[in-house]
Amino acid sequence: MHHHIYASDPKAHLFSIKASLTNAAPQQIFSLPAWLPGSYMIRDFAKNIIDIQFYDEQQNALSFEQLDKQTWRVNNQGACITICYQVYAWDLSVRTAHLDTNHGFFNGSSVFLAAKGLEHLPQRVTIAPPAEEALSEWKLATSMNRTSGEQFGFGEFEASNYQDLIDHPVEMGDLTIDTFMAAGVPHDIVLSGKHRACMARLKKDLTAICEYQIQLFGPPAPFERYVFMTTVLDNGFGGLEHKSSTALMCSRNDLPKSETAEVSKGYRTYLSLCSHEYFHSWNVKRIKPAEFTPFDLSQESYTQQLWAYEGITSYFDDFLTYRSGCVDKQSYLTLLSETMTRVYRGKGRFKQSLTSSSFNAWTKFYKQDENAANAIVSYYTKGALFALYLDLTIRLETQGVKSLDNVMQQLWQQYGLTEIGTDKTSHQRIVESILNRPCDDLFSYLYNTQDLPLAPLLEQVGVQLSFRSSQGMTDTGGDSVNGYDIGFGAKYKVEGIGLKILTVAQDSPAHQSGLSAGDVLIAADNLQVTAKFEQLLQDYSVGEQVELHWFRRDELMKGLLPVKSAEKDTAVLTIIDEQKAAIWLD
Repeated sequence: MHHHIYASDPKAHLFSIKASLTNAAPQQIFSLPAWLPGSYMIRDFAKNIIDIQFYDEQQNALSFEQLDKQTWRVNNQGACITICYQVYAWDLSVRTAHLDTNHGFFNGSSVFLAAKGLEHLPQRVTIAPPAEEALSEWKLATSMNRTSGEQFGFGEFEASNYQDLIDHPVEMGDLTIDTFMAAGVPHDIVLSGKHRACMARLKKDLTAICEYQIQLFGPPAPFERYVFMTTVLDNGFGGLEHKSSTALMCSRNDLPKSETAEVSKGYRTYLSLCSHEYFHSWNVKRIKPAEFTPFDLSQESYTQQLWAYEGITSYFDDFLTYRSGCVDKQSYLTLLSETMTRVYRGKGRFKQSLTSSSFNAWTKFYKQDENAANAIVSYYTKGALFALYLDLTIRLETQGVKSLDNVMQQLWQQYGLTEIGTDKTSHQRIVESILNRPCDDLFSYLYNTQDLPLAPLLEQVGVQLSFRSSQGMTDTGGDSVNGYDIGFGAKYKVEGIGLKILTVAQDSPAHQSGLSAGDVLIAADNLQVTAKFEQLLQDYSVGEQVELHWFRRDELMKGLLPVKSAEKDTAVLTIIDEQKAAIWLD
């Protein structure tokens, strides 16, 4: 199948696609995926298709029938079919497609149709530049195999099959491009958008992270070339993994401005994001659940194993920025304590297990509402803590000889290189082989809702885990500061004459007062509330009550806020024995 795509109308956000198939069946079926690997929610990409038409070799229109929201059956007389359609591209994310006069981006899953029964055949792609003279200098970046055209130019590309075709996102525009080598493999850094990033610093730090990961799994790298594609925005964050590239979004201020500047919190986050998506090159793109071999992109593909693929990756992403030398020890402990804080502030961890969180990602995790923190737990964050639990246990029981690294290496050898999918006991069997004992005690935490016993393990490696109260909504944990004595239990934003309630923690004072998400809190003790509301609560004593007034829609309501001590749910990690800590952090 040969796909032609070009940015036909950037101002209207339209890509035009013309695809030709030379060995079609008499009743050929075409379809577009409903979701894409790595983002576990039905996206219904076909909703963006405009005016699809089918033609024979003589350009005569063919009759067709739409079978469902994303599938068409064509009645053709010969072996050749040409398909013409447009795709509306106005989703500024890493998942779908976006086009304007600044840049263009697409994932193949949102623009390229698959021919049913012929998905295994090679695919060709011609990507043409936009016609506008003002956009004539646009460049193009993708990890897809190029067959014609200059490097970072428009031209022709090929993929071994349809699954390969949709695993190479494309970025085009006025791009900043640089290249570094890691373990003998070229890696491109591509930035789209206005920025003042120091490319030398980016190359230095990403080289360290990439080389460390390649050595962790064992060279050679599983790709011949890799591309980091980042859309730079005023405020943005996100990433999606692919076999030999990643599509990222970051805030402009997250990028480093010089080679010698200290690692800011934003840059630390960006490096962890790059580390996370790069680690996925092994863990989920090649080592993956049996349920994903192969993917069924027409409907949900359920698995209980996302804790292993996102959780373990979320543990290693921060950890490897430290182990590769990009951030210091205290910065890493701060990152880990922030992950812990996100878990311990959620009541949902007592109601949903990691395996349930994984299985229900399609609805509960990817379609979170205002009650999510009370109802679910993240397989990313609690999965990262479970990975830490395994790592510390293995290190302590083997006196530092083995670690979670060895688990990943065995997974790579047994499942990644062989392309055999893991089942729900694969990880446990490998840990048992390393520890030479049954590990039901460890892996039971995947199925129950108990807090992981991390504090005693951390203490054995010279690190103290303590908890304090929060200092407000901007307090993400990590620092040993004094939190508020009096708690509120709701997240909010300043709006109009008061505070709009965003979420309410179950059993908190806010919950007991009667406040709900969507309410606009306007007064406390008959005084107008402001952004300093939580600070003013500190003037009250435990046991008192504060009368609140708020609007719910257009109705004025009131309730009594019980003044209670703030929960200690903000994690702090402190090294108390450097010698013991060496078993984990050196």
